[in-house]
Amino acid sequence: MSFKQHIRSLLTPAVLLSGTLIASEMSLQDFRAHDPFILPDSKSQTYYLYTSVTTGALPRGQAGVVAYTSKDLNKWQGPQVVFEVPKDGWANPAHGAWAPEVHLYKDKYYLFVTLHNRDKRLPMGPRSRQTTHMRGTQVFVSDSPEGPFKPLADRPTAPPEKMTLDGTLFIEDGRPWLVYCHEWIQITDGTIEAVPLKEDLSVAVGEPVLLFRGSDAPWIQPWQAEPNDPPRNFVTDGPFFWRTKTGRLLMLWSSWIQDGQYAQALAYSLSGRLIGPWRQLPPLLTDNSGHGMIFKTFDGRLMLVVHHPTMSPQSRARLYELEDTGDTLKILHPPSP
Repeated sequence: MSFKQHIRSLLTPAVLLSGTLIASEMSLQDFRAHDPFILPDSKSQTYYLYTSVTTGALPRGQAGVVAYTSKDLNKWQGPQVVFEVPKDGWANPAHGAWAPEVHLYKDKYYLFVTLHNRDKRLPMGPRSRQTTHMRGTQVFVSDSPEGPFKPLADRPTAPPEKMTLDGTLFIEDGRPWLVYCHEWIQITDGTIEAVPLKEDLSVAVGEPVLLFRGSDAPWIQPWQAEPNDPPRNFVTDGPFFWRTKTGRLLMLWSSWIQDGQYAQALAYSLSGRLIGPWRQLPPLLTDNSGHGMIFKTFDGRLMLVVHHPTMSPQSRARLYELEDTGDTLKILHPPSP
């Protein structure tokens, strides 16, 4: 399917403008968005919603990232291609791009995206029966939230010997960290880990630190990777941080609960620091929604965006208004129909 056909299968009405399909007055239900990330860009007073597109959807055949834009979070335009997986890098452009995030840091825009190379094998854990391959978050940079985003190094920013995904940026005492998920495929009990970054975010400059394991959550549901396997795999997805009005450090993350439902989870740091120790709170959402992030609107409201349902291509972005209680987060308003 061509890029044009792919987008037209998701959007209506749409017109072709200078090689980019532009659809006017779309709602969030009108287009696919998996692992959505919203950047409120104060310079342009524009909201950018980033999501990945599959191999073959973009004009040159690679997987990549597109952005949709809005002034009010109700009417959206797009998509606009902001990133294509490089054809001369470590990742295979045909093997996909996952979980894009764009962070404004020191007056530049940094794209964190998980890339893959299924032709390069990684070591397997002692209990793993899955086939591992190179999968890792890499950081790219641009002067604009619309790209183009250029690589800072030709390797995953996360430890390349680990099968990782869903990297996010965390700043503590002026020091940047990459926080990522270590795949259950490689280690069975998936983890969330952190590694310090060079000031320009190009490479890791220290040893990874374990924050917690998936099995630490009392509500998590282990599941079977293969029909004859015991249910012993624990998935960790989508870390994102929020510091409450009282200074409590929260982490959003996602995994599976009973009845095959995906959940938006919460954890908090006992020390108020990235290093933790971390304790689990009850999930925030349990309706097959997750991989969320938090942002403030231009008028000061606190918003959560997740995808629902969790399986693509049906997944759509959903917005919830939040209350920051100081101890935790509460949903105030569900999404509009």
